[in-house]
Amino acid sequence: MIIVPVSLGARSYEIRIENGLLDRAGEQLVPYARNARLVVVTDENVAASQLSRLKASLAEQGISIDPIILPPGEGTKSWSGLSALMDRLLELGVERKDAIIALGGGVIGDLVGFAAAILKRGCRFIQIPTTLLSQVDSSVGGKTAINAAAGKNLVGAFHQPALVLIDPTTLDTLPPREVRAGYAEVVKYGLIDRPDFFQWCETNGAALLAGDCTARTHAIEISVRAKAAIVAEDEEEKTGRRALLNLGHTFGHALEAETGYSDRLLHGEAVAAGMALAFRFSAAQGLCSDEDAERVSAHLKKIGLPASLKDAGIGADGAALVAHMLHDKKMEGGTLPFLLARGIGQTFLDKTVNLEAVAAFLDREERA
Repeated sequence: MIIVPVSLGARSYEIRIENGLLDRAGEQLVPYARNARLVVVTDENVAASQLSRLKASLAEQGISIDPIILPPGEGTKSWSGLSALMDRLLELGVERKDAIIALGGGVIGDLVGFAAAILKRGCRFIQIPTTLLSQVDSSVGGKTAINAAAGKNLVGAFHQPALVLIDPTTLDTLPPREVRAGYAEVVKYGLIDRPDFFQWCETNGAALLAGDCTARTHAIEISVRAKAAIVAEDEEEKTGRRALLNLGHTFGHALEAETGYSDRLLHGEAVAAGMALAFRFSAAQGLCSDEDAERVSAHLKKIGLPASLKDAGIGADGAALVAHMLHDKKMEGGTLPFLLARGIGQTFLDKTVNLEAVAAFLDREERA
């Protein structure tokens, strides 16, 4: 078992990674089961493919579960979804010292984490992420949220999990498109500050997507170690260090908003296109070389991810996409910080970007 600590003082916890861990999760969860009972929140898809594994492993330890099975999809991460979940948790009599299990991808993890943050002013929760995106990104770091009409993740809280259990074998039941979307967040860590890891991705990304267990485990470990280090340094994004994890997200969230946060464009696909746009915008501003920008786009396209507005199915002009950006939660005094790059592995936060320049750049991209 690979153990990655997230060092946050009294809020510290471990990320445990091992193939087949879901079948042995009961051993890990015994300390968190009060009265030999746990509440498990998941969605219909994950319930069909993974819930029986978790239930069996808990039963071996004499632990029963109260399952809450929600509809799949981004629409569940909403005010109505939160309200329904809160009502059900209260009906089950969940107490502050109980631990709520989030079994699923980013939607379930974000929703359950936020519910745990506000239920009785804060309950414990445990992440068992079942998608690549949630395993390498959203399950780690304590960002929890729901979506609002104005945009994505605008209502939320920082609430760290008590434990994260990652079993790469859960990826075997995912559609290839879901795994590819999660892979975008893997690539992100190389582009932020680990150029050697980006090179590893160029060499091993296809094997990872094809199901190579060694490649998947290595990518997950490197990704969560990178994120854990950044979170430990800047838990609530106050110094700017944690903001680096948003590479590709400012452009990407605008693309998601343009598609109505629908399955037309998955979050990871939007991030992939957003990272390619961030590098091309950086090149257009003379910050990085055209060669580096093309290298990023070439790798994303090679493994089947969108690297342009056309690839992402976006036909909107620059003004429309920038209008979506104005709802970004990172807005400060009318200024929107952007994650740009001086090269692969040299991402930085720029708070001086002119949105008119961004709109003009996106117009050129839309005509390309």
